[in-house]
Amino acid sequence: MDLLDNIALGFGVALTLQNIAYAFVGCVLGTLIGVLPGIGPVATIAMLLPVTYALPPVSALIMLAGIYYGAQYGGSTTSILVNLPGESASVVTCIDGYQMARNGRAGAALAAAALASFLAGTVGTLLIAAFGPLLSELAFTFGQADYFALMVLGLVCAVVLASGSLLRAVGMILLGLLFGLVGRDVNTGIARYDLGRTELIDGIGFVVVALGMFGLGEIIANLSRREEKREVFARRVSGLWLTREEFRAATPAALRGSALGSFLGILPGGGPTISAFSAYTLEKRLAGQRGTFGAGDIRGVAGPEAANNAAAQTTFIPMLTLGIPPNATMALMVGALTLHNIQPGPQVMTQNPQLFWGLIASMWIGNLMLVVLNLPLIGLWVRLLQVPYRLMVPAILMFCMIGVWSLNGSSFDLLLMAFFAVLGFVMARLGCEGAPLLLGLILGPMMEESLRRALLLSRGDWSTFITRPISATLLAVALALLVAVLLPTLRRKREEAFREE
Repeated sequence: MDLLDNIALGFGVALTLQNIAYAFVGCVLGTLIGVLPGIGPVATIAMLLPVTYALPPVSALIMLAGIYYGAQYGGSTTSILVNLPGESASVVTCIDGYQMARNGRAGAALAAAALASFLAGTVGTLLIAAFGPLLSELAFTFGQADYFALMVLGLVCAVVLASGSLLRAVGMILLGLLFGLVGRDVNTGIARYDLGRTELIDGIGFVVVALGMFGLGEIIANLSRREEKREVFARRVSGLWLTREEFRAATPAALRGSALGSFLGILPGGGPTISAFSAYTLEKRLAGQRGTFGAGDIRGVAGPEAANNAAAQTTFIPMLTLGIPPNATMALMVGALTLHNIQPGPQVMTQNPQLFWGLIASMWIGNLMLVVLNLPLIGLWVRLLQVPYRLMVPAILMFCMIGVWSLNGSSFDLLLMAFFAVLGFVMARLGCEGAPLLLGLILGPMMEESLRRALLLSRGDWSTFITRPISATLLAVALALLVAVLLPTLRRKREEAFREE
C-alpha cells in the first residue's frame, strides 16, 4: 500500500462516530488541563490509564493522544492572558504573549498561537505518515546491541537537552536508572533492592512516580507560594485576528518552529519544552536588532507555539516504530498499548495498521477540533481559572489517589506516591528536572535487558557494541554530543537557550 492508501485507511478508522467522540473528549480534557496549572498531561494520562482498559485499543490511544497535544494548545491561553503557563512548554509563550495582552493585542496573540499550532500539527502529522514506515523498516535491522546503543544515545540527549546544570541532569538520569533496577532480575527472576517489601518485587510503578513527581509534587510547589500568586484573574479578550503585518511576521516563524519542533520531538529527552525554548532562541537570533522580543513580538508567540505542537506530534514516531518512548508521556502511551497486549515497535505497523494509521489520521482531526475549541471558548477557560486554588487542590489530590489505588489496590503505592511527591518538590527546589529521572526509570530496565541479551548472544564479548555498524555509530554520536556539550562555548550557548528574559 502506498502513502495515500494508508492515509485513506487511517481516516476510515478515525472518522467513525466512536473515534471522533473519543478524539473530542481527549482534546477537551487536554485543553482543560493545559489551562489549569499544576496538573499536566503526564498526571492526567496516568490517572486515565486504568479507564482505557475497557476501551478498544484504537479509541484509547486516540483519546490519550488528544489529551497530550491538546495540553500544548491549552497552555498558551493562560500564558497569554494571565502570564501563567498551564503547561511547561508554554513558559516561553508568557514572555511575549503576556506583553501583547498588556498592549491590548491578546486576541492577536491567541489567534497566532492557535493557527501556528494547527499548522505545526498538520506538518507533524504529515511527517509521521511519510517517515514512520521508513523508521519501521529500519527498526527491523536493529539487534540487541543496537537497541542498547540507541537508548544510551537517548539518555545522552536527555542530558544535553535538559535545562539547567549538566551535572544535575546526569544525577537525575542516574537516580532514575537506580530506581529502575528495583524489582526482579531480568535473567534470574530473583528480587533485588526491594527492601524486604513484597510490593516492590515487580519494581516501582511508573504511574506512581509520574503522579507523585508531576501531580502531587506540583501541588506542593504551588502551595508553597503565596496565595495571591495562585489566584488568577481574567482579562477581556477582543479582536481575535492578526493584522497584515503580524500575519507576515508570524507565518515564517510558525514554519521554522514547525520544522525545528518536528526534529527535536523525535529525540529522546527532547519534546515540546526544549522545542519551544529552541524556537524562541532561533527567532530572537534571526530578528537581531529588528525584533521587539520581550515587549510583545508576534514571532515570540508563533514560533514557540508551533515548535511545541510539532514536537508533540513527532514524539509518537520513536514510540510507535521503535518501541522506545522519547519522553514521560510517550512512556504512558507504551503502558496503554501493553494494557491491550500490543507490543510497541516495528510490528505495530504491519500487525495493527488500523491502530497506526487511525491514530495518525486522528491527530489531524484533533488539531482541527482544537482550533475550533480554543478560539470561541476562551471566555469559558478564563472563568475556570477564577476557581480558587484551595478548591482545585482537593480535587486534584483525589484524582491522583484514585488513579494510583486503581492500579493494584495497594495502600503502599499511595505512600510511594507521597514519597516521590516530596522528592519531586525537593529536586525542583534544587534546580533538578524530574523528566530525566522519569526517562531513566523507563529506559533503565530496557537498557539492562538489551545489554545482557547482547552479551549473551556475543558470549560475553563487549566488542559487539563497536563492531556492529549501527551500535558503533550511535555510541559515537552519543560520545560526540557529550564532548561537544562540555566545550565552554557550546555550554554557554546551551545555557542561553534556556534562560528566560
